[in-house]
Amino acid sequence: MKRIAIFTGSSPGADSGYAEVAADVGRELARRGIGVVYGGGRAGLMGAVADGARQAGGEVIGVIPREMVDREWAHHGITELHVCETMHERKAMMAEKADAFLALPGGLGTLEEIFEVWTWRQLGFHRKPVGFLNANGFWSPLLRALDAIVAGGFLSVVALEDIVVEQELPAALEALSHRIVAA
Repeated sequence: MKRIAIFTGSSPGADSGYAEVAADVGRELARRGIGVVYGGGRAGLMGAVADGARQAGGEVIGVIPREMVDREWAHHGITELHVCETMHERKAMMAEKADAFLALPGGLGTLEEIFEVWTWRQLGFHRKPVGFLNANGFWSPLLRALDAIVAGGFLSVVALEDIVVEQELPAALEALSHRIVAA
């Protein structure tokens, strides 16, 4: 695994511990020689992941729509910053540059991004693994909702079991790397 797309919040969240988790993720990815692909923001958990990785000497590739750059949300202290026109272009470029996808705590944007790449995987548009870092149980309510969706007949057990869910980053990275299919 050369690069992993990290989807996470552009705000720090209510629990200050999430910012430390995000920075630790960036540092650990850099330590392992795994590049970060992310949304290009400088604030919140996005910024913490990028800063953690850069401080540890890691590669950080940001992809951000021009409108967000105009709002001065872009992180200019990263390895590469790609400016695109739309959110659709952003997500496509992030997917192209990454070997796997991992959601850290976040809000609607994080959910939308991780669900889209998970859907793409289920439809066969890519074979890259998808996961959730369930730090401090953040994703547990969502996982219970997904179990209810399975019970309701709208999601297969196979699709649910296809995602990686781990509480610690080393276990998540190991599980994701085992699911990478050679091109």
